[in-house]
Amino acid sequence: MDEMKNEMICITCPMGCHLKIERLSENEIAVTGNRCVRGEQYAKEEILSPRRMVTATCRVKKGTGAKRTAVPAPGSAADSLYRPRRIPVRTTTGFPRERIAELLDIIYGLEVELPAERGDILVADALGTGIDIVVARSM
Repeated sequence: MDEMKNEMICITCPMGCHLKIERLSENEIAVTGNRCVRGEQYAKEEILSPRRMVTATCRVKKGTGAKRTAVPAPGSAADSLYRPRRIPVRTTTGFPRERIAELLDIIYGLEVELPAERGDILVADALGTGIDIVVARSM
């Protein structure tokens, strides 16, 4: 395999080390320029198996709603139930970058019944990765 060289800035701590990465083989890299172990770990994860936190919204099931948490003015319309159209969701940890499009198809196909609490698991073990999709905000 041809030797490949990359440069990146580590974002795991405030030092912002300038990392130099040499690809030694398909599954092995050499990292220089890091001032701590986290820089080497960051480069290896970013080059060999990049992951991203995924945040999105999904639909709320019709006919469900939640009470407002603020105290409404007497006789106002705010006293009644409201129904948001979408609810924020996220992955519990970084998701494999190359499979994010598949994950978003699943998320956009969900319908969540309210009320939902922050941390409620909507999809366990999404796409067999061991990563859950959870509610990001109580509604």
